[in-house]
Amino acid sequence: MHTNHILIATFARNNRPTEMLVFDCEKLKFPDTGLYHFCDSLGKALKKRLATDGGMTFFLNRKLAGHFGDDCGYLPYRSIYKYIFPYWRTRGAIWHSTQQFPKVMPGRLGTVLTVHDLNFLYEEPEETRRSWLDRLQHNVDKASRVVAISGFTRDDLLKHIDLRGRTVDVIYNGCTAYGGKPGVPDYIPSGPFLFTVGTLLRKKNFHVLPALLVGNGYELVISGLRFSYEEQILRTASELGVLDRVHVTGPVSEAAKDWYMRNCRAFLFPSIAEGFGLPPIEAMLYGKPVFLSRYTSLPEIGGDKAFYFNREFDFEGMRKEFAEGLEAYDSGKVTPEEISAHARKFSWDKAAEEYIRIYKSLEQ
Repeated sequence: MHTNHILIATFARNNRPTEMLVFDCEKLKFPDTGLYHFCDSLGKALKKRLATDGGMTFFLNRKLAGHFGDDCGYLPYRSIYKYIFPYWRTRGAIWHSTQQFPKVMPGRLGTVLTVHDLNFLYEEPEETRRSWLDRLQHNVDKASRVVAISGFTRDDLLKHIDLRGRTVDVIYNGCTAYGGKPGVPDYIPSGPFLFTVGTLLRKKNFHVLPALLVGNGYELVISGLRFSYEEQILRTASELGVLDRVHVTGPVSEAAKDWYMRNCRAFLFPSIAEGFGLPPIEAMLYGKPVFLSRYTSLPEIGGDKAFYFNREFDFEGMRKEFAEGLEAYDSGKVTPEEISAHARKFSWDKAAEEYIRIYKSLEQ
């Protein structure tokens, strides 16, 4: 169906007050990000279950209308909605704000607010932290139910936000195996390589990873949206004498990421601020040895089937921890089958079912 037809059908559909759910996926406009994958994967899992139970309307950028197919509603985002929102289009619906700082969050509806993280507590100076906490408090006050994507995020909310009697549900993100056509990335390492993926921001802490290339022939492939933090990664690699074996690819397709995940020796994720940490679970689905930081939610997500770096990221200690982890993996102390089974516990279908229970509780 042509996009314009989808929009026309949507407006007719939204005249009805019986839509069960309006799902805010405005962040779909940012591909290759965690929020994109959250909205896309959870939206599709919810749509499968709600198609015959009130249906769904997706609130998103006009250019993305049709993203979830033709058998659902679309409410295109308009900047004026930040100030004046057409409540008549969502009358009787549950509104799900899928991240903690939405551009639009109607306050007159039953609302569910998903909080991914309070990473600003670990990244920003005191004055900035206070401003972000005030914004989050405002959004929590407007919500009927609050969901955190990890126990760590829930604990941060309980510590720093006045929930005014609200409970905080924990619903873990899911993980889905890549099911598309096999692909080959533009850059193919010439030998054994280590892999990581994520937006190149300081919190990802990727600049410590070149230390793992000292004394061996591994390459390091880093994929993700590029920002100025890349300069620090390459500067550290140069200081360690391994710059020629560090390759920053920029964003990659899902097919290319699948190739890197399948073929890497190990997956590395030393982030110091994560609300969940989906890339490590994706890598574990492939049965790969995964090396994480001990900060924020990552130990909760990786459990005892991941390996961990020291909290100081001491380079010599990291190399020792990496060698010991690979030895445990290669010797069968931690098997690919065990790692993959751990990852399969995180299911978008399960997450959708848990969200639907919350939606239905708001209808009563």
